[in-house]
Amino acid sequence: MLYKNIMKKRKRGRPSLKQKQQEAREETFKTWFAVFGMGFIVFAVLFSSFASADEMVHKFKSPSFSGVGTSAHYLTIENQEFNRREAIKAEIKAYNEKLARDEENSTLARFIRNLESRVYAQLSRQLVDALFGENPSTSGIIELLGNTIEYVVDETLGLITLKITDSEGNTTEITVPIGSFTF
Repeated sequence: MLYKNIMKKRKRGRPSLKQKQQEAREETFKTWFAVFGMGFIVFAVLFSSFASADEMVHKFKSPSFSGVGTSAHYLTIENQEFNRREAIKAEIKAYNEKLARDEENSTLARFIRNLESRVYAQLSRQLVDALFGENPSTSGIIELLGNTIEYVVDETLGLITLKITDSEGNTTEITVPIGSFTF
């Protein structure tokens, strides 16, 4: 259409210098366009033999969808869950142990332990006085927290026999010689 418009404006007769230059430019453009077009076609033909393509295949990365490596995937998930459960159990155990230690180290717990120690020391001293004191007794029974301690002094053999019976009925017997050892 543009070409027709130019032709209409053209006067009959000899073309002007502008028209000649315009036509020369158009011819040059057509020539270059043809050369580049042919060069592109030659380039495409020559290098098309080097071009290769493969089929595009979509594969899921997750083994849950693809099925490839599913058992290893499930094993990994199971191991992660197991490790997490074990970590939670270890945290709970550590917390409970911390609570028990805190309870044992409270002021009241230390007082009770100290009091028990002193009571047991006093009971032990009274038992030693009953066995080895200035006026020793020849036998006796002591009940202590469900346990029974019986002692018998045999002066003819020079032995003291201690019989300790716990709350379940298990007995332990200890024989101590009198006067044959010193500190």
